[in-house]
Amino acid sequence: MAKVVGAIASSHTPTIGFALDTHKEHDPAWAPIFEGYKPVQRWLAAKQPDVLLMIFNDHVTSFFFDHYSHFALGIGDSYAPADEGGGARALPPVRGHTGLSHHIAAGLVADEFDLSYFQDKPLDHGCFSPLSMLWPHESGWPGAIVPLQIGVLEFPIPTARRCYRLGQSLRKAIESYPEDLKVVLVATGGLSHQVHGERCGFNNTEWDQTFLDLIENDPVRLTEMTHAEFATRGGVEGAEVIMWLVMRGALAPKVRKLHQSYYLPSMTGIATAIYEDDGAPEPPDARYLAHINHQLAGIEQLSGTYPFTLARSVKGYRLNKFLHNLIDPAWRDTFRTNQESLFETAGLTAEERHLVRTLDWRGMIHYGVSFFMLEKLGAVVGVSNLHIYGAMRGETLEQFQKTRNAPGALYSVAGADTKREKLSWDTADSTA
Repeated sequence: MAKVVGAIASSHTPTIGFALDTHKEHDPAWAPIFEGYKPVQRWLAAKQPDVLLMIFNDHVTSFFFDHYSHFALGIGDSYAPADEGGGARALPPVRGHTGLSHHIAAGLVADEFDLSYFQDKPLDHGCFSPLSMLWPHESGWPGAIVPLQIGVLEFPIPTARRCYRLGQSLRKAIESYPEDLKVVLVATGGLSHQVHGERCGFNNTEWDQTFLDLIENDPVRLTEMTHAEFATRGGVEGAEVIMWLVMRGALAPKVRKLHQSYYLPSMTGIATAIYEDDGAPEPPDARYLAHINHQLAGIEQLSGTYPFTLARSVKGYRLNKFLHNLIDPAWRDTFRTNQESLFETAGLTAEERHLVRTLDWRGMIHYGVSFFMLEKLGAVVGVSNLHIYGAMRGETLEQFQKTRNAPGALYSVAGADTKREKLSWDTADSTA
C-alpha cells in the first residue's frame, strides 16, 4: 500500500522561483530563502518519495473566473510550467501519477467532497515556485506529483474546517492505494501578505509565528477561525494558509516538527517546515475500498456500457479535445475542407484518425470518447443522433427506429450554420 511518509509546508511566492532562476544564492538579501530550503532538500533526498501531493492555488493563470472551482484535482500524466505573462520558466514538465490521482478522486468523492478534475493545464508559481526549490530538476524530476488546486481567490471559499477534513479524507485515500508508493504532502501558500488595495504590503510577523505554532500543535483552533479573522491577522491573500490545513489534517493528531524557517524579505513571510507523524494516525477501515467503489460496484456486468471514468478521460483526452473543438466555427470549416491538416495540428494517432475518418461511432466509444463528442461530430457531418445510436448497437437507422415510440423523430444538436436537410440524414452511412 501507499504510505504518507511526512509533509512539507512552504510559501509559494514567485520571489522563490525568481531567486532560483536568477542565481541569488550568495546575495545577502536572498540567501536566507535558500538556507530555509536546504534541510527540506536533504530530507527529501533521504526519504526519496515517489510522489509529492502538491496543495496549492492557481493565481488566475490556468483557472479563470469563467469557471472557478473550490477543489480541482489534476488527473493527467504531465504538467508544464505556465506562462504568467512574461513567458514560462525554463523548467521541464513534471510527471503526474494518474493511478494515485484517480484513486484519490474516488476516495474524496465517496466522502462527499465535490471535486472538479483537470488535465492539459500548465501550473503557475503556486505549484512550481516551491517545487523547483524542493526537487533537483536539471535532468528531469526525480518523481511524480498529484496537484490539488484550491480556489481561494474568489469568495466564498472553502472554510478552514473543510480543508482540514479534506486532509483527513485524503490520508485514507492515499494509504488505501494498492501500490507501494512513498508520498509526501506539500502544503503551499502564505504566510502573511496582502497584495491589493490601500492595505497592500501588510505583514504580521507575530501572527506568522503564532500560526506556525498552531499548525503544529493545535490545528483545530485554526479550523475555528473565519476568513475575516485570517485576513485581519495575515492579510486577505495571506488567508490562503487555510491550504496548510489540508496537509495537517492528513497527519496524525500529534506531529514531530523536524525543521522550520521564516524570513520576511519584502511582501510575503516566507516559511518552510517539515513534519512527520508522532504516533500512528487512525488505521484505515478494512471496508474503505468497498466504500469508495460502492457507487459503481456491479456496473461492469452491464454489457455494452462504458462509464466515462477518469482513466477513460485521460486515455481519450486528445481525441475528445479534437472533437470538442468542433464548437469553434473556424475549426468546423477546416474540418470540412482539410480534415487531414487538423489531424496534424491535434497530433492524433493513426488509430484516432482512422476512427474519425470512418465515423466509427462504436469504436470511438470503446476507445474512450464521450458520447457528447460524437453528438458534435454528427452535427457537423450531417448525421442525426439516431444514426449514431443505431450504429453503436450494430443496427441500421431503420432497425433502430423500429425500437422507438416515435420512429420518425430524427434530430441532432446542429445549429444555424449547418444545413439540416433530411436528405443528408437519409443518405448518411448509419452502419459505420
